[in-house]
Amino acid sequence: MALDVPQERGLARLDHRYLDGLEVCRFPLLPGLRPLPLDWMYLVYGVMLLGALGIMVGFCYRLSTLAFLGPYWYLLLLDKTTWNNHSYLYGLLAFQLALVGADRYWSIDGLLRPQKRNAHVPLWNYTLLRAQIFIVYFIAGLKKLDADWVGGYSMSSLGRHWLFAPFRLVLSEEMTSLLVVHGGGLALDLSAGFLLFFDATRPLALVFVTYFHCMNSQLFSIGMFSYTMLASSGLFCDASWPRRLCARCPRWLRGGLPSTEPPRRSPDCHYGEGGAGGAQGGLRLRQHLAAAFTLLYVAEQLFLPYSHFITQGYNNWTNGLYGYSWDMMVHSRFHQHVKITYRDGLTGEVGYLKPGVFTQSRRWKDHADMLKQYSTCLSAILPRYNISQPQLYFDIWVSINERFQQRLVDPRVDLVRAEWSPWRRTPWLLPLLLELSPWRERLQELESSLDAHTDVVFIADFPGLHLENFVSEDLGNTSLRVLRGEVLVELVEQRRNHSLREGEGLQVPPGEYHKVHTVSPEPSCYMYTYVNTTALALEKNLTRLQELRERVQNGTETEPLPPELRPILGEPLAAGTPSDPVVAAFLRRQRRLEELGRRREASLGQRLHRFLRKKYYLFRRSALMTLISLRNLALGRPPLEQLAQEVAFANWRGEEEEGTRPEGEGQASPEL
Repeated sequence: MALDVPQERGLARLDHRYLDGLEVCRFPLLPGLRPLPLDWMYLVYGVMLLGALGIMVGFCYRLSTLAFLGPYWYLLLLDKTTWNNHSYLYGLLAFQLALVGADRYWSIDGLLRPQKRNAHVPLWNYTLLRAQIFIVYFIAGLKKLDADWVGGYSMSSLGRHWLFAPFRLVLSEEMTSLLVVHGGGLALDLSAGFLLFFDATRPLALVFVTYFHCMNSQLFSIGMFSYTMLASSGLFCDASWPRRLCARCPRWLRGGLPSTEPPRRSPDCHYGEGGAGGAQGGLRLRQHLAAAFTLLYVAEQLFLPYSHFITQGYNNWTNGLYGYSWDMMVHSRFHQHVKITYRDGLTGEVGYLKPGVFTQSRRWKDHADMLKQYSTCLSAILPRYNISQPQLYFDIWVSINERFQQRLVDPRVDLVRAEWSPWRRTPWLLPLLLELSPWRERLQELESSLDAHTDVVFIADFPGLHLENFVSEDLGNTSLRVLRGEVLVELVEQRRNHSLREGEGLQVPPGEYHKVHTVSPEPSCYMYTYVNTTALALEKNLTRLQELRERVQNGTETEPLPPELRPILGEPLAAGTPSDPVVAAFLRRQRRLEELGRRREASLGQRLHRFLRKKYYLFRRSALMTLISLRNLALGRPPLEQLAQEVAFANWRGEEEEGTRPEGEGQASPEL
């Protein structure tokens, strides 16, 4: 049997289980760390927002940094699935801002406290921030010396993006990916920190990093990271550049700009013996401690990306938790198949769970520590659904950097009772088959030899294991061919077995289960080729409708259109006429293509308007949800129907935004 549990995202499921955080699997870094009830969580976000605003304007600066730093790291440690290098960097910068004197220039604190106004900042403040940004660039470059990145396998599909169209005028798509995407990314990360550091090369570096981060903002959905890195480039310039910039502004504008006067001396700084107007004498204890802290912090940041030999339990096919290693974009994954099998410990009943049930995250599929947490959480929830003493088995197939699809964990191990420790290697984690990496060029050749309607999946499996697969009836002409090793194909319903060696294959019957057993002493490699006949028929029908519309528009079509086809001309469907699902699919695709065309051809002003509109509705939702939560804390929760209406109003993004949202966005490709 299969346990079917409704999966709702966000606040769509407004019941006490969701609002109070019940029946939701989470992945905190520290055991026992749990989120507060939903209303209190919005209060935490509100405190963090006030802290960020205080840091921005320099008001109650130390208190503001603490108001931001505490909630931010609480939220970061609360859920490992949200970790990435960007969110980790924001946490580090927040920690550094809590220590440095970033409220000395053009700040409200400077207006209220004259001793801070326009005062010098100790040099170690700049050293700390500059070193952090340098480490981000340089360590990211060192991580890109990985063979997969140098070979062009990490981001191989990026070369076809429209941003690289100018390079494709002189280079092929493959060479654009290898030389521009991978080679250019490696060279920039390795050199950017050094080029920004020296005065002679800084102008060139500013041009390259600005171009690089502007491209990244269009290539990836990485939030504010690109803009944060752009802003951090100013840290490497001379500290007087804001004053020089303001001094060039018209006189009538300078009244609302920061002061252009030279900075005053600060008791926090050491100017040396006989320094002009500065404090005399030796270094104070506070300054010794600041210098020691800066050196220790930089050393720690250089060590952490290579500390995975200590926390071996977090190592998978890649080392450590993705977030603090600066291995950005080095590894790309594609999941072909995920199966969760449960067994009732008392009755022996076997069933299946929908992957991702009771959680909104997908990162658990790639990390052994999260798989252990997920299985432990499921074992606590399933008894409420009459599954006693559950045993859980995960069968996860994933390809990393265009390798074969292979298993991540041993499907024979019950992860509820499996051992896991952050300090020891995970015994039930299967190794990445690195010896098969040279096959990638041949796999690309095999895939390129197929026609446009044929898909292929490359599989590698370990000796003694088997793949249980069901071929949908939509996937016609499905065949299996062995590339290496020996397999035994068991046709379950026909009760027949076929032994296949390298180079041999067979036609797999659709609509039936089959099992592929690896019987050779070394890992087996094989491939499925198939045609999605349903998708192919739909594409042909959509093409016919497109041709029909063009004939009607240019006047070459003599036959009148039936009522159910009139909508392809933009006319409303006649009353009483049933809608044609193919016509509906055609209209959805046309709207999507028109919207993509409008976005690509939009002027700079239109793009800025869309960006500001998106940010407006984001802040609108945040403000309304915070107000709803504060009301709930003060007066109690209203009836669920009223709460649902309030949440729907907060989530509203305007008629234009709702009408142009692509349908079916993010759907996965067909799975065998």
